[in-house]
Amino acid sequence: MATQKLTELPNLGGLYAKAALGAVPIPGKSKPKTLPDTVMELDGLKVDLDNLSDYVKVTDLRLIDALPATYPFTLTTPLVVSLFVGGEFPFPAMGLVHFENVITQYRPLSVRDVLDIAVRAENLREHPKGMLFDMVSEITVGGELVWKQVSTMLSQQKTSLSGGPKGEKKPDEVPPRPQKALKVTQSTISRYAAVSGDRNPIHISSIGAKAFGFPSTIAHGMWSAATILQAIEGKLPDAFVYTVRFNKPVLIPSKINVYADKADGGWDLAVKHPKKGYPHLTATVRGL
Repeated sequence: MATQKLTELPNLGGLYAKAALGAVPIPGKSKPKTLPDTVMELDGLKVDLDNLSDYVKVTDLRLIDALPATYPFTLTTPLVVSLFVGGEFPFPAMGLVHFENVITQYRPLSVRDVLDIAVRAENLREHPKGMLFDMVSEITVGGELVWKQVSTMLSQQKTSLSGGPKGEKKPDEVPPRPQKALKVTQSTISRYAAVSGDRNPIHISSIGAKAFGFPSTIAHGMWSAATILQAIEGKLPDAFVYTVRFNKPVLIPSKINVYADKADGGWDLAVKHPKKGYPHLTATVRGL
């Protein structure tokens, strides 16, 4: 694999502008058919405490020495998007769907740790709804692998698996009493967009959201994945795997129900629609 070394975190605003241009097809120019054989690396990153403070406020998590397990996602995203727009990626960055996310925390990251980040793409495969691939992000401290994330992304298109029988649609159900009920407003999601740098128009622009088929702006999946962890703060082991499956998007504005249940030595989590009961997100936490 080729390695591309960065000296600082790229500016996501400029990257998204480049991604928007990349979504416009150029006559006579075809996209590659394979994932790039490139690793994006950034060494010596220190945590911005002001940014971390803003992050925990918008996700209702605690500000302590240990970083929230989901916070490093925001540090790896600029490298991920850099890979998306580097010219060798087979799919346009705009319109990609975050399908699933798996975070493995080998030990808590401290606000004082100096982080080395590496990001790569792998495991391209077919799905009935399109092509799936994994963005693998790893953070090491002094050569020790401390945090790893596999973000599975979906490029919606027809594949050889498309057109098969669809599963039966589950009827709406009255959801049980939640551990917590939350209101999701555009103000909150816009604040998260600013903190995380993820200003994808589907989250902050009604026009942009409608251009991609959504009736309104939608919440970031990783905002939801972070926010539900408040239900079990102080109960997480030092080392664990956090697996999140994104279901239906959270339209803005919305109310959501948060659930957390002990299971198999860990936790089962969910964000559900408060009236119809369908899941926006389901997740598990299991100790290593």
